Amino acid sequence: MTATPARRLVLASQSPARLGLLRQAGLAPEVIVSGVDEDALTAADPAALALVLAEAKAAAVAARPEAAGALVVGCDSVLDLDGRALGKPADAEDATARWKAMRGRSGVLRTGHCVIDTATGRRSSATASTTVRFGEPTDAEIAAYVASGEPLYVAGAFTLDGRSAPFVEGVDGDPGNVIGLSLPLLRRLLAELGTTITDLWAY
Repeated sequence: MTATPARRLVLASQSPARLGLLRQAGLAPEVIVSGVDEDALTAADPAALALVLAEAKAAAVAARPEAAGALVVGCDSVLDLDGRALGKPADAEDATARWKAMRGRSGVLRTGHCVIDTATGRRSSATASTTVRFGEPTDAEIAAYVASGEPLYVAGAFTLDGRSAPFVEGVDGDPGNVIGLSLPLLRRLLAELGTTITDLWAY
């Protein structure tokens, strides 16, 4: 079944995981990459940083002419480990060090979400948090994972929907949030702006 969404939806992210989550939920967002310099932004703690980054991405895209009239969704994730915000690792050495520090422990994946209605200028934002319980991969398994290249492109150097899934014992909270976007939170943020998520179904 093909439906006509009541509003255009724009994802201000180049993340294929976030796009995949939205499509699985029946949405068909356009993608406009924000180009925000993530390293230039700071905040008091990991949860606040995730939100600052999400709001910056959404605002940058909402200001563009091609986003006029659309609902713009911006997201950004960081892993909160001992109060430190870990985004994408700098290089393979950094990814290896992180995994050796994370194994056998728990961290909290914080994903900031911001929705801007470009038709009204109104916005709604919040951060979702999910506890991640890491397994204990061996040094050889960590080396093989880092060599795959995957951890260099994801916050916290891991993902639930890829090669590192066997190294995660479980999560407490919304698993989608760890993958990159919390659909229940998105639903609530859209509702705050007067939009029902079912009105955005495209199929």
